[in-house]
Amino acid sequence: MFLPLFYNLNLSFNTSGLAHLLATKDIKIGYGKPLGGLMTATDGEDADVRLIRETLNLPSDRLLPTLVQLTSDAVLKRLQGEDPTNYSALLEDYGNTSAELVLMEGPASLQEGSLFELSMAQAARTLDASVLLVCSYEPTLTVDRLMAARELLGDRLAGVVLNRLPAKELDAVNGVARPFLESQGIPVLGLLPRNSLLRSVSVGELVRQLDAEVLCCRDRLELMVEDLKIGAMNVNSALKYFRKGNNMAVVTGGDRADIQFAALETSTHCLILTGQVPPDPTIIARAEELEVPVLTVDLDTLTTVEIVDRAFGQVRLQEPIKIQCIRHLMGEHFDLDRLLARLGMEPAAV
Repeated sequence: MFLPLFYNLNLSFNTSGLAHLLATKDIKIGYGKPLGGLMTATDGEDADVRLIRETLNLPSDRLLPTLVQLTSDAVLKRLQGEDPTNYSALLEDYGNTSAELVLMEGPASLQEGSLFELSMAQAARTLDASVLLVCSYEPTLTVDRLMAARELLGDRLAGVVLNRLPAKELDAVNGVARPFLESQGIPVLGLLPRNSLLRSVSVGELVRQLDAEVLCCRDRLELMVEDLKIGAMNVNSALKYFRKGNNMAVVTGGDRADIQFAALETSTHCLILTGQVPPDPTIIARAEELEVPVLTVDLDTLTTVEIVDRAFGQVRLQEPIKIQCIRHLMGEHFDLDRLLARLGMEPAAV
């Protein structure tokens, strides 16, 4: 039986987490991402599709094609009439699969993809699909956004997941917001707590995005960076500043050996040196001793900080440690049986 499931992926919710839970119920799943976005650098394949292909080992008939990559060129061609493709008709072929349940990754918002008839609501109508909506928690906006989504999606809304919940907000959400949403016909199937690991980015990813040269500890590029600090003050202030961080990337000038030493004595996972000034050899020696990668970039400090900060905002769940983390969070905080019941699927006997 083909029961498409759409959801809105964001920072801390990954297909593999839901797929892992479904596997425990002996359900044959498929996967598709009709509207592509973040492409890998090597061959233009969508990064999320590649992740699923490599980690879930789905057979080819259960890995469904991306219909269009959402790029500026694709949008321009559509606007100018150079792309008359009926994507809605192409989407109907998603039903030709041996999967019992197809997980189809939706756009980043309810509006995205409308130009190609591939917005969440349009695609759900085309496939008679249910929607699992994932919403990052914001105290003053979340309820309004979910009520608007319920108005747009109607009974297709199978449920919602509130994501990245701060620990201090959990009791209020459970005691007030959740009952209210349920009373409005919005089933809350999961409350996922905020997790710093899931927002982190690997040193290797920073190397790629900064086009940085690795001066030492190339075998430690899997280290995860959770925080960004800028070293532009005196060394005493820097020490106090760095001690407040955890698993940091520290951006500072290549000529600031005092700041670099201070960073290495705190919770630093990589040094990023700007200004095209080679570091003192004693810095490299100490970094190698502590196994902290040192990167150098041909960029000024402001540009470097902007790129690193943007990397946190765009981070994907590609690293194995993150996949394990989200699977654990989903197992602890997501009501899979209730979702299956709302989809009309009885969980298989264990």
